[in-house]
Amino acid sequence: MSSQHGFDGSTTYSRGRKALTVADGVNRVLLELRRLGVDEQDTIISTNVPTRLDGLPRSGVREPDDPGAAVYWEERGGARRVMAIDQYLTVADNLAAIAATLEAMRAIERHGGAQILERAFTGFTALPSPGAEKSWQEVLGVPPDERDIEAVRAAFRRQAAQHHPDRGGSLEQMAAVNAAWQQAKVELGVAP
Repeated sequence: MSSQHGFDGSTTYSRGRKALTVADGVNRVLLELRRLGVDEQDTIISTNVPTRLDGLPRSGVREPDDPGAAVYWEERGGARRVMAIDQYLTVADNLAAIAATLEAMRAIERHGGAQILERAFTGFTALPSPGAEKSWQEVLGVPPDERDIEAVRAAFRRQAAQHHPDRGGSLEQMAAVNAAWQQAKVELGVAP
């Protein structure tokens, strides 16, 4: 007799029943996304499990310290979504939980709750990727509504002093600070 811990937190005992694998979880997620009209090529499954050559998580490897899973996808209309779960103790269970959530959301849509579904998915809108370009306000460390050129100039000087290569910064950081200052001057109507 073996025991299994399901993604719902329960423990089940069975004879000869195999445990959920990462591959099972991946397949469930991809199936639910296909049912929502999302192509596999528009999907990224992110875990701390080493990946196969096709980029999907590998089954049969040691469970990572962080078993969380996230799934990113792009809908037909171009909306980008992300759903992340780290509620359970294994990557496979967290992937199965994502699949179960997607299945439940499809049921809402099937039963006429399209507006409810859209509101629910709004919470899963993907954030910009870490490599996405930052605004000049973010780079210089000023509030998004800052319009005072002297306050922006002071922020530029602080960032330049901090990120200058002669003071331990890098050429890339300094280039980003200089580019942000140029963008700020253009946007605020100050001659370059």
